[in-house]
Amino acid sequence: MVQQANRPDGPGATKARSSTRDTAKADLVVVANRLPVQHTSNQEGEEWRPSPGGLVSALTSVLQNRNGLWIGWAGTSEHEAPPASYEGIRLRAIDITNEEYENFYLGFSNATLWPLYHDAIRAPTFHRHWWQSYIKVNLRYATAVADSVAPGGTVWIHDYQLQLVPRMLRELRPDVRIGFFLHIPFPPIELFMQLPWRREILAGLLGADLIGFQVPHAASNFSRMVRRQSAATGTDSLLHYEGRTIRIGAFPISVDCEQIVKLARDPDIRARSVEIRKDLGNPEVVLLGVDRLDYTKGIQQRIKAVAEMFQDGSLATGKHVMVQVAVPSRETDAHYERERHNLEQVVSEMNGENGHVGMPVIHYLHQNLPFDELVALYLAADVMLVTPFRDGMNLVAKEYVMCRTDLTGRLVLSEFAGAAAELRGAFMVNPHDLEGVKEAIRLAVNAGPKEARDRMSRMRRKTYRRDVYDWAESFLLALQQTSM
Repeated sequence: MVQQANRPDGPGATKARSSTRDTAKADLVVVANRLPVQHTSNQEGEEWRPSPGGLVSALTSVLQNRNGLWIGWAGTSEHEAPPASYEGIRLRAIDITNEEYENFYLGFSNATLWPLYHDAIRAPTFHRHWWQSYIKVNLRYATAVADSVAPGGTVWIHDYQLQLVPRMLRELRPDVRIGFFLHIPFPPIELFMQLPWRREILAGLLGADLIGFQVPHAASNFSRMVRRQSAATGTDSLLHYEGRTIRIGAFPISVDCEQIVKLARDPDIRARSVEIRKDLGNPEVVLLGVDRLDYTKGIQQRIKAVAEMFQDGSLATGKHVMVQVAVPSRETDAHYERERHNLEQVVSEMNGENGHVGMPVIHYLHQNLPFDELVALYLAADVMLVTPFRDGMNLVAKEYVMCRTDLTGRLVLSEFAGAAAELRGAFMVNPHDLEGVKEAIRLAVNAGPKEARDRMSRMRRKTYRRDVYDWAESFLLALQQTSM
């Protein structure tokens, strides 16, 4: 259960003891589409629980040490208000109506920006009323931040849903330092030019003092686009705009390495991984995919490649088995419901053509799994398949690598995932090339113990060097070093 603000030993007690400064305003404000808590229902009733993932842990950690506040949407308007605090940081919820959810979130954010920023794998849709809703909701966030941040404070804005907030906030509060981080790719000029409101988006982002991206290529795409479409001048890393200097950089996000290693060594979780392999029939090789259900993840292409390998004899029923976890995503969106239907049809065909009675070749789960169970699956899998058509980073790849404390396991990784720049020990693949995907899987399955150990050791060293806490601290340090 999320802690409440009125605990005698919580942040309220600190405020009561402090007479030297006003803590009604926050020194550091994190602004994201969602709050770090989510509403859940179970047999014991309904409650608010922490959202899963290392990002929440990392941002919570930095907020705790800086008189912090998190501003975001609660994800629902049908339940009681979220708690006033979480882990010693204050929360402020932004209200979003059902109509705004349709237009701002499902519409402009996820049917316009999401496909456009992911190489237009699916054609983006442009509607003026979606854009107007995007402006309206972004202004609501900006106004809430302006009302909440202390004089001279710091604001860190996250992701594609809030790209107008930096400029709006600068107009309301020119005294604060503003950082923005884009968690998804930033597209090349040829694609971004399709956006009817491209100049407005760029101007919105240029309200920040520091704009961060996952990889240098995305940062370069943005800088070149801005210099082409606005009055900004400068280089890929420093832009001059309206009398201000704006820093542009790559800050690859990572995972909570220590937490994952601790879980991977937990005897109960390791026992569960053995149980999973037993439930799968104790095959020689377990292949695993874990993805949010989204057309950018290349799930159907991956399954088609594995199915062909069973058909041509590269993989054998009973000897090899695949597990595919498809985490539910945007279930109220008809496009994603069709994606689920098509995926489940592919899974059914694969089992129908290659499975035996009591021995399917692919086990499919469409559900949210506790992280403990995911770690057990990572430990049970000999080959991890991460083959998105385009991904800002993909933390599943890094989670799998950190779980393999014994240096076993092999990773097949799309060269179009941001993680590919760091995880050079993976079997790299172009996910659009079906034969190439099959060859990468074949090489991974047949890799000897020494090759697998050398590759995994290389990837683990790289990931260990900078975890998600280092990522957060490095971004905030770079932000503090910018000129205002």
